[in-house]
Amino acid sequence: MRKEAVVLLNMGGPNNLQEVELFLKNMFSDPNILTMKSALLRKFVGTMITFMRTEHSQEIYEQIGGKSPIVGHTKALVQRLQAKAGEGVIVDFAMRYTPPFADEVIERLNEADVDGIYLIPLYAQYSTTTTKSSLEDFYERYAKMGKGALLYEIKHFFEHPLFNRAVVEDIKSTLGDSHAGEFHLIFSAHGLPQKIVDRGDVYQEHITRHVKILSELLACENIGFRSIELAYQSKVGPMKWLEPSLDTKLRELEGKKVIIYPIAFTIDNSETDYELHMEYKEVADEMGFEDYRVVKCLNESELFVDALYDIYTKMKMV
Repeated sequence: MRKEAVVLLNMGGPNNLQEVELFLKNMFSDPNILTMKSALLRKFVGTMITFMRTEHSQEIYEQIGGKSPIVGHTKALVQRLQAKAGEGVIVDFAMRYTPPFADEVIERLNEADVDGIYLIPLYAQYSTTTTKSSLEDFYERYAKMGKGALLYEIKHFFEHPLFNRAVVEDIKSTLGDSHAGEFHLIFSAHGLPQKIVDRGDVYQEHITRHVKILSELLACENIGFRSIELAYQSKVGPMKWLEPSLDTKLRELEGKKVIIYPIAFTIDNSETDYELHMEYKEVADEMGFEDYRVVKCLNESELFVDALYDIYTKMKMV
């Protein structure tokens, strides 16, 4: 009988304050993040960035419980997806920069003697900095230690109907009984250096198309926000990043009620729990916003589980 596995892939996040340095070191050793051709230069720059950012990053994680929420949410998601998939399928997950790494998962799948592995990166939109990085990492490790199972992959799923239904339902839940016409809806995406997009990364195109899809779904349900906007967050360093930034967009809005949806994330992490819920809330408060709301990521929600299961079953049909 054929044995199959579904492996969810994500970038990861520190499981404790001691792992913050490891997280940063691995991130800034990734050639998909620091794209200079020289490995020696990448190592030098990555080491300097890690040194300069570790203490500040630890302070951020202290404010959200001493660790990233991403691993806990992903474990819960795996458990729920496993329950839906049943005993004939193994569901697991691997992180790119922090434990559990791909080689841990591969060892377990080797022991289970699986015939097929379905890789689902938990990024709805494709980017070389996320999807490509995670898939490459798994393939490289599997080539060294795997037992010959067939590997299948999906590179993006922002057009998936069940996934988008989950997003819309969470936006509606956050709006509650309030009148949509009083609120601006901002889809906040993680930023990316402009040079990466200029080299052919399709991330910005996917984000823009995703905003259009979600806007049309909201319109179909007669949910008319005062405006629907797109902005980018998490810029670091002096180079040009995708625009407009979220703080710039907040300053442009005439109304003082806003709902933020983290469109580039499916699992909550420091960029949502700290940056959106805390840091940008302070910015909005200083600007005199009357109502500032952030939609939680899908995490282990039932509709997201249904969407991932549907993605897996459709991958099998191709």
